[in-house]
Amino acid sequence: MKKTFACGAVAAALIALAGCASKPDSYYTLASPVVAADAAPSTLASATPLYIELAPVAVPERLARPQMVVRQPNGSVQVEVLEQHRWASSFENELRDALSGGIAGRLGALDVSKGGRQTSQPVWRIAVQLRQFDAVDGGRVDADFSWTLRRSDEARTVVCQLRLGESVGGGMDAVAQGAQRVTAAAAAAMARSVSAAQANPAATACAL
Repeated sequence: MKKTFACGAVAAALIALAGCASKPDSYYTLASPVVAADAAPSTLASATPLYIELAPVAVPERLARPQMVVRQPNGSVQVEVLEQHRWASSFENELRDALSGGIAGRLGALDVSKGGRQTSQPVWRIAVQLRQFDAVDGGRVDADFSWTLRRSDEARTVVCQLRLGESVGGGMDAVAQGAQRVTAAAAAAMARSVSAAQANPAATACAL
């Protein structure tokens, strides 16, 4: 009887350890498809193809991880790093991929950091910094982006800044969806800034 009890206790302990070692429950992406109304036809077969080059996105150190990071409500200074809710890759890579696809899709462009181009063709270089990204479960997702634009054959630099916010419902699915909407809105603004800089070669201030 004692031996049976001991074996049962060992089995229960092993099951508990296996549960602790299980993979995170949920993975999320910031990427979303560009809706047809916003998408531009590819320029790559035209006489003036459009190339962009999106640098790695600078993010606050606390966010540079695959785990989702959320703030406590009511202005608390505490944050939670959620082991069971993760981005599909590290947050900064997930953000860069989402912005790249969103910008390129809206411009009909190619991000040359993912593919080649002829060296004779100019490229719009985009450097993005995420200055703030606060997510509150059942509250809001607020973000503050800044970025610079520079065409490879020009000396000027265009500087842009944008604050965005989305109300979100309860649960991490809702928070992730809010973050996705904020990211899509940022990509749309960055695409507009490239179009505006193309249209006005003298501009150094951002037009969104």
